[in-house]
Amino acid sequence: MIGILIITHENLGDSFIRCASHVMGEIPQRLMHLSVMIQDDSDVVVSKAKELLKQLDCGDGVLILNDICGATPCNIANQLIRPGKVECLAGINLPMLIRTLTYRNEPLAIVLEKALSGGKEGVIHIQLESCNAA
Repeated sequence: MIGILIITHENLGDSFIRCASHVMGEIPQRLMHLSVMIQDDSDVVVSKAKELLKQLDCGDGVLILNDICGATPCNIANQLIRPGKVECLAGINLPMLIRTLTYRNEPLAIVLEKALSGGKEGVIHIQLESCNAA
């Protein structure tokens, strides 16, 4: 099972986990978040993240999801990447997380691909006609 670490500003990661738990009907295993606060020392946060990676990796790897490319959470995640073992996606949204959880028993490369497609396909322009069709 692929471990999932969400690294975000403030408590956004916790909110994603609570929402995913609601959608999935249970609290997913091997899913943790790391909040990055403005006053945090990056070296300390990287150290915490490495400890969480150890807890999350049962041998199949870990996917790190973060909120925005180029920001501190992403820069921290970038220091943790080990191709094929620890991968990272920026721009987390709930469809991305649900897709990740759904396919997490697949190899890391597949989970990465499914998460990316779930994130992209989850962004949809809803038009009035779409809502009435349902």
